[in-house]
Amino acid sequence: MSRSPSPRRVVITGLGLISPLGNTPESYWNALSSGQSGVRPLRSLPTGTLPVSWGAEAIEFTGHIDDFGPLEKAQKRSIRKGIKLMCREIQMAVAAAQRALSHAGLHLGDYDVDRTGVVFGSDYILTEPEEFIDAIRSCLDERAQFDFDEWPKDGLPKLPPLWLIKYLPNMPASHIAIYNDLRGPSNSLTIREASANLAVREAYQIIARGDADTILAGATGTRIHALRSLHVLLQEQVATECEQPERVSRPFDLDRCGMVLGEGAGAVILESLEGALKRGSEVFGEVIGSGSSAVMTRQGVGLYREAVRNVLQQTLSTAGLTPDDVGHIHAHGLSTHQADQQEAEAIADVFADRKSPVPVTAVKSYIGNPGAGGGILELIASILAQRNDHLFPLLNFETPDPKCPIHAVCSPETAPGDVFININFIPQGQASAIAVRKLTDLGIAS
Repeated sequence: MSRSPSPRRVVITGLGLISPLGNTPESYWNALSSGQSGVRPLRSLPTGTLPVSWGAEAIEFTGHIDDFGPLEKAQKRSIRKGIKLMCREIQMAVAAAQRALSHAGLHLGDYDVDRTGVVFGSDYILTEPEEFIDAIRSCLDERAQFDFDEWPKDGLPKLPPLWLIKYLPNMPASHIAIYNDLRGPSNSLTIREASANLAVREAYQIIARGDADTILAGATGTRIHALRSLHVLLQEQVATECEQPERVSRPFDLDRCGMVLGEGAGAVILESLEGALKRGSEVFGEVIGSGSSAVMTRQGVGLYREAVRNVLQQTLSTAGLTPDDVGHIHAHGLSTHQADQQEAEAIADVFADRKSPVPVTAVKSYIGNPGAGGGILELIASILAQRNDHLFPLLNFETPDPKCPIHAVCSPETAPGDVFININFIPQGQASAIAVRKLTDLGIAS
């Protein structure tokens, strides 16, 4: 099949997630619409030496085969065998992907394997310290000091033979492709929080130009990990004081004090509109535009205001939208002083001339920062808001910050509009954005 002579329309036909608010679209939306926070006392980390004792864990995900959603018998057998070769982040990725495929009604034999692919994003993935215990112990001298000279002979052979495979960031896409026989375009992105929108953007562009008919796009990440949590605490502003965990994540609020550690994964199925109609698929929205921009100082400090302003302008342009066409903005909403202020300023820069203020919400107020997985969870939240015809409030937003000139969603009665833009960015200044439109033409209502 040759490339399409003109860009094809691309729609979303399946949603899959692993989140602190449940692992189905229904449980996720019920929690959001009822104002339920996913931030709780931590269960998976010893907190005695950490300055935080709370986070947003995906507590319903245990890594058991039943957590991977409905599976065919052969797939279930293969994934069960492969679980031991996946760290938690990769397990969540595969589970979200399988749930998205099932949600879209796509099963082996239903699709052209050569024209169905996967684009998946992640953070850099860190090893669990336990993997090195035996190897390190074998290199201790009589004073219990590590002897580097002993590592090649006595340490390295003690590492688990398949250790590295459990943590490679290209493994989510690899596992997903193998388990579902996806032979079309495939890619792995490791761009932290910007990865999710960039994965959707790439999938959208691949289908639009006719190089594939269906792409599974997603991302997975965590900030709750024995080593990763330490990295974040040393490098970023994290909320370290609170009496009520569910109230600590407060994007754009005057009294915000830092982000909250989270984890999760999400995936969406993108298809050409033509293919979705032929298949009789349920359609959840149409991807109509995107943006990507990296702006930083010579010292590597991200300039969020400029980067976010760029991606908003690009997304409006590629989607053929004016600021007044946008129903709501799903902000990155990190809940740190600098990031929220600069993001709010960028939104004001682009939407200042609207007839009415653009509503802004952020699911991180409910689930903290899951890293790369956050962008897809945010995308799904806004899709569900459109489907249910009302937005979820920005949780814990009580005192407006004069330095954050946004129109925060404070009422569940706020309409989501027919178009939303999802924004993400990383500390190094890479930003990404996706525009999704509620599809109501051709007899289809999302």
